[in-house]
Amino acid sequence: MPNLPPRITEFQARIAVGHREEAWHPGTIKAAFAEFISTVIFVFAGQGSGMAYAKLTNDGVTTAAGLIVAAVAHAFGLFVAVSVSANISGGHVNPAVTFGAFLGGHITFFRGLVYIIAQLLGSTVSCLLLRFCTGGLATGSFSLSGVSVWEGLVLEIVMTFGLVYTVYATALDPKNGSLGTIAPIAIGFIVGANILVGGAFSGASMNPAVSFGPALVSWSWSNHWVYWAGPLIGGGLAGIIYELFFISHTHEQLPTTDY
Repeated sequence: MPNLPPRITEFQARIAVGHREEAWHPGTIKAAFAEFISTVIFVFAGQGSGMAYAKLTNDGVTTAAGLIVAAVAHAFGLFVAVSVSANISGGHVNPAVTFGAFLGGHITFFRGLVYIIAQLLGSTVSCLLLRFCTGGLATGSFSLSGVSVWEGLVLEIVMTFGLVYTVYATALDPKNGSLGTIAPIAIGFIVGANILVGGAFSGASMNPAVSFGPALVSWSWSNHWVYWAGPLIGGGLAGIIYELFFISHTHEQLPTTDY
């Protein structure tokens, strides 16, 4: 078998499964609880904004005004959700981000699995709270509109790639320097921008947990696999590409005079 290039070998060495005991380690549980709370905050703001808009206007959120409302609510909500958990869990708030971080060696498999479970629970609890607080209003669920399943899948891949690539560049890159302080803002902004692009077509989930909670509470699973496959593929690609080309050996920070 031919020898693999050094960058590929280093990349493979970074991926860690971890130990089963890590799943119930106090540090993992504390971080997962932070992910749970942050996901509740994010989904409550994002999904709740759509419910409020539908109630006030008797219209869907796929109108131009509805997309702007959704984009702003999700951008602000994610900014806060990432900020409040960044120093505890890394502020993933998204299984696609966790998966991309795992492929880049920034989190072990077992710790990442606990994160994802916490994120799914957070989204579900948030939707149940929304339903209770609004007198039983439907939380709605993500669905494709005017595009085929494969077009929707590619759309979710591209949008999530942009999201996780932003996470890597601003939060995970060890040479991000002072750029790390604006990571939550940048992450919130890219999600808001992507909603303005893909909201009318796929709902612009970019996050399996955000799709899972509403689908479970509303029991609506139409094309739900798209909202898992797309974000996980996009997030995984972003993690692999950033690690291989911009972190492993080749990433050199420019002097400030070059900006």
